[in-house]
Amino acid sequence: MSPNQSGSLFMMGSMAAFTLNDSLVKLIGAAMPLPQLLVVRGAIACVLIYVLARQLGTMRWDLGRRDWTLVILRSLSELAIAYFFLTALLVMPLANITAVLQVLPLTVTLGAALFFRERVGWRRLLAILIGFGGVVLIIRPGPEGFTDGTFYALAAVLCITARDLITRKISAGVPSIVVALCAMVAVFLSALVLSFGVEWVPLTVLNLSLLAGAAVFIFAGFLCSVAAMRVGDIAVISPFRYSGLLWALVLGWFVFGDWPDPLTMVGAAIVVATGLFTLYREKSGSAG
Repeated sequence: MSPNQSGSLFMMGSMAAFTLNDSLVKLIGAAMPLPQLLVVRGAIACVLIYVLARQLGTMRWDLGRRDWTLVILRSLSELAIAYFFLTALLVMPLANITAVLQVLPLTVTLGAALFFRERVGWRRLLAILIGFGGVVLIIRPGPEGFTDGTFYALAAVLCITARDLITRKISAGVPSIVVALCAMVAVFLSALVLSFGVEWVPLTVLNLSLLAGAAVFIFAGFLCSVAAMRVGDIAVISPFRYSGLLWALVLGWFVFGDWPDPLTMVGAAIVVATGLFTLYREKSGSAG
């Protein structure tokens, strides 16, 4: 296979793994407090990532002060993402929250223009505005449409955007697996502290199996996403990120019996279309 074909398969694999993790977390979320869930899942994931880093020989801590600052800021962003996203996931249909997250290519593009002064022409700005209109159709901010889960989903989008913008400023020489391990440890330690204030529920064999599966899928998603970014043309590979919405639709229907209403589907289609247009303009090398 060509590098672009391999990268596209890795990207689709990462989206499948992350969505499967989300489904398992949603299944077990009603059975235990969120801090306990994050502690158990995080402990397993940290061990897996650490073992892989040792095997690959990429474990190094001699980073400069600037990179350490960025890694810490990114880890804090990851901590906020875990809280907002998982809180939204426990109260929203899987496909709905995944549809909201499809706006990320647009928010990252807008953030790069605002904070890094990257040129964004009127066509991409128009696409961003239309894409946000699609998000409005998904969340429907009215008395019936806007819920606490919607707020958490939008907060997760802002935090993921901040994380991705920070990641772009980390030096290329910093191993990706070290960055991921720091983020995972930050989430684990914070959840461990919070877990002291909640009553833990007994871990059944089923619950532990679901959490172990979630940790493995996060681990697999990380591996695939790193591999995707290291082969082929990113502008070609990135659109396959939208395959996560298809996984969310299928799993939401079969596992939870949820299917988005027509307005949500229209909004998701608008967001995906404008995101693809933005990626196309980036691939063509045009600022417009």
